[in-house]
Amino acid sequence: MLIHPDRLFPAEPATREMARRLYAEIRDLPIISPHGHTDPRWYAENEPFPDPATLFVIPDHYIFRMLYSQGVRLEDLGIPVKDGNAVERDPRAIWRRFAAHYHLFRGTPTRAWLDHTFATLFGFTERLSSANADAYYGRIDEALRTPEFRPRALFERFRIEAIATTESPLDPLKHHETIRQSGWKGRVLTAYRPDPVVDPEFEGFRQNLARFGEITGCDTSTWSGYLEAHRTRRAFFRDYGATSTDHGHPTARTANLPPADSEALFRRVSTGDATPEDAELFRAQMLTEMAAMSVEDGMVLQIHPGSFRNHNEALFRRFGRDMGADIPSQTDYVRALKPLLDRFGNEPNLTIIVFTLDETSYSRELAPLAGHYPALKLGPAWWFFDAPEGMRRFRELTTETAGFYNTVGFNDDTRAYLSIPARHDVARRVDCAYLANLVVTHRLDEDEAHEVAYDLAYRLAKEAYKL
Repeated sequence: MLIHPDRLFPAEPATREMARRLYAEIRDLPIISPHGHTDPRWYAENEPFPDPATLFVIPDHYIFRMLYSQGVRLEDLGIPVKDGNAVERDPRAIWRRFAAHYHLFRGTPTRAWLDHTFATLFGFTERLSSANADAYYGRIDEALRTPEFRPRALFERFRIEAIATTESPLDPLKHHETIRQSGWKGRVLTAYRPDPVVDPEFEGFRQNLARFGEITGCDTSTWSGYLEAHRTRRAFFRDYGATSTDHGHPTARTANLPPADSEALFRRVSTGDATPEDAELFRAQMLTEMAAMSVEDGMVLQIHPGSFRNHNEALFRRFGRDMGADIPSQTDYVRALKPLLDRFGNEPNLTIIVFTLDETSYSRELAPLAGHYPALKLGPAWWFFDAPEGMRRFRELTTETAGFYNTVGFNDDTRAYLSIPARHDVARRVDCAYLANLVVTHRLDEDEAHEVAYDLAYRLAKEAYKL
């Protein structure tokens, strides 16, 4: 048995039995995946995935960051380099290397996701290892060549009701247009991620601004034209189903500058005369500007702060972004969010979903804020804390102050397509275990626990993201 039916459930018999009953009611609910990084090309072209290594290893920074930490070169895992130099091209060799290091994932959520996928999709009963690497590869490779493993077929098999990809304002959304023209009924939406034209420290920022103007027909050399370009592009994204924007800033800082100061700040950042403080202040101001636009057009505002991105400078220069070297950092929310909340925190037509990589802020800052401001909701445990213990701590640290209904259910936030059902299953099991404990300790009635389990697994995400 590769995965145990009682995995992640409490060891105490009465609590475990309660968790089983709760889980049985929600395990097969449709999946709402309101923000992630799967490639819309998969759904547009519906071509077979090329091989197990390209599907599982090469795109997944959870996997290759762990291998890299133990001395495996990214080139040997087929990760392309910016200068075009040679990397490993043999997918079977990459897979064997991955299998030889599978023990590194013991006890990690990555291991739980992978074992779930291997067992439920491919029928494996033995743990991946060097000894069975070729057998694993062969069975997976053979399955990927069948119609049942095309992206759209998997979408339906996974019971995905809606999934949102994430695109830059500079993206033409051609894959979303292909999906629309195809007549396929799968609901694949986009989400507006404006970092390349909002962050003055993003590589190519000034060139991105020029391109932004070309795409929208707005004069992005002026503050008013720049804001109008965002409104134009947001409307374009909404035409392709977008209900949310997403912002990956280094901090949660917001600002509410007078118009003249905003205009002067924009001149500095757009002409290359900005200091690091100017860059931070501009990002802060733009969160408030995005909130203002969300009040106008109804899009949900997601803030993903607190990551020191591309921490490994040598790796960033050689391979680019998203190479597993984004590191959590301490984040302030009470003072950082106040300018935005002063202006919009009581706005009934705005939803702001805040995530964190700083767990120390949950009970001290985020839960009290979300438990007060109508516009503010808490995103689920994210990234490094998208794990059973992280999810459990999230509930323990936030429920007493924010309750369940100032949170937004689960968000898998993944590039790894086949891990989506596994990640939602983990979240559902952890939430059922938490609720079961509340029932057996007489803090929640069982009928209430069943209702909350349904809400956390399905309803809250669907409603918060307006899906």
